[in-house]
Amino acid sequence: MSEQIRVLVADDHVIVRTGLKLLLAQQDDIVVIGESADGKEAVETALSIRPDVVIMDLSMPPGTNGIEATTQLKRLDPAIHVLILTMHDNENELFRVLQAGASGYVLKDAIDSELINAVRIVAKGEVYLYPSATKKLVENLLQEISNEESPSTYKLLSDRERETLVLIAKGYGNKEIGNLLYISVKTVESHKSKIMAKLGLNKRHELVDYAIKRGMLDLDYYT
Repeated sequence: MSEQIRVLVADDHVIVRTGLKLLLAQQDDIVVIGESADGKEAVETALSIRPDVVIMDLSMPPGTNGIEATTQLKRLDPAIHVLILTMHDNENELFRVLQAGASGYVLKDAIDSELINAVRIVAKGEVYLYPSATKKLVENLLQEISNEESPSTYKLLSDRERETLVLIAKGYGNKEIGNLLYISVKTVESHKSKIMAKLGLNKRHELVDYAIKRGMLDLDYYT
């Protein structure tokens, strides 16, 4: 890495890009060497000018979003570090960002000093997460450890209940699930209640999270 941290700013909003460039220009150790308005352009520009850090907006419709762009860029040049910028404090997005290869995740409403600090940390090859994101990761790790130490709740489900759970997680309604499994809506609701009781869950989105974290959406049940 050069003496100054070389940064590429990728965001579909001109005002945001301008604000970021003005903020970064005030730092003696940071220089903005390029900007992009969408994910595809961000990948192409980054491969051309080779910045130390790409500040990548998570949502850049239409076309290639921040996660897709990060995945492509890290595959083509792992040495370029990516710092994701987003408006949403979302746990699922956080895990997807890290899986894509990003080195950091910052909320757009973060104070200026936090963003600057994140750029400097990521440029060193380290990982930066805003405080609440770190807390979520720790909580998730502790939950996984707890699940590993206790008997697997998945084993408590019958084959039919597992099929029902997968279809629920894939977004099918009770009537659609009934048609796919050749059972009544009442039976679907009964399976759903038993699944929740066995897994200790109370809401539909918790069932979806459970299925996603255990890779159940890869199961090819009637899809």
